[in-house]
Amino acid sequence: MKKSIILASTFVLLSTACVSKKKYKEQMALYKKLQDSTGVIIHRLDQCLANQTDNVKKIQQLESEVAQLKASSNALLNQMSDLSVITKAQAESIKASIANISSKDAYIKDLQSAMARKDSLNMALVLKLKGALADINDQDVEIKVEGSAVFISVSDKLLFTSGSYNITPQAKVVLEKVATVLKSQPEIQFMVEGHTDNNPISTKFIKDNWDLSVLRATSVVRMLQVDFGLDPKRMIAAGKSEFVPVTSNDTEEGKAANRRTRIVILPQLDQFFKLLEPQK
Repeated sequence: MKKSIILASTFVLLSTACVSKKKYKEQMALYKKLQDSTGVIIHRLDQCLANQTDNVKKIQQLESEVAQLKASSNALLNQMSDLSVITKAQAESIKASIANISSKDAYIKDLQSAMARKDSLNMALVLKLKGALADINDQDVEIKVEGSAVFISVSDKLLFTSGSYNITPQAKVVLEKVATVLKSQPEIQFMVEGHTDNNPISTKFIKDNWDLSVLRATSVVRMLQVDFGLDPKRMIAAGKSEFVPVTSNDTEEGKAANRRTRIVILPQLDQFFKLLEPQK
């Protein structure tokens, strides 16, 4: 490129010696144009060199990435060569998991066994209660197990007169028999629930069915405590009003069934977990 520039300059100098002024100007204009073109070419050449530098950097970067990939591949190969060691560690983990599963399985079996013993205790209690109340009309007293609780349901007509919370003499005989069984199981706690039909009530001493259901529950609890000596700490009095019926209130028979008092023998979690302890 430099040789071309020198030749061009020599050509211009020689031309000035033997050409006219007009021709000289034309030659100088051509020379100027040649200089400009040369500058453009040199600029492009610099750009090419710069691009070549960038390309070299890119190539170096790619080579570095390839080297990293090779290193990662070598590390992976090394891990694969130590696969027996990894498998051994996994085997130990699997053994620990199996031991944990076996432990949980044993606990579940103990739990099932305890539940079976708990059910047996409930059934024994039901048999005692049915034996104590064998001479009572089955329609007036119902004893059953639901879930983990024992329910003694006594009809309204046996316990109370209509619209009253005073216990009848006949009901006192029933409650005494129930109290005898409950006193033989001192660890048992229970709740007395009062239930009504949906007939509204409002008297001087009773505001509504909420009042009536609670007053009937407290009357039963009070008699069990005062007359039959049951520990009051074992008892809860609750009123459910008309809102937990066992059947529709559309008929008189349905209303009669819904008017009831339930003694709910509550499941004791501490007693249940004692059942999980090894039997001596």
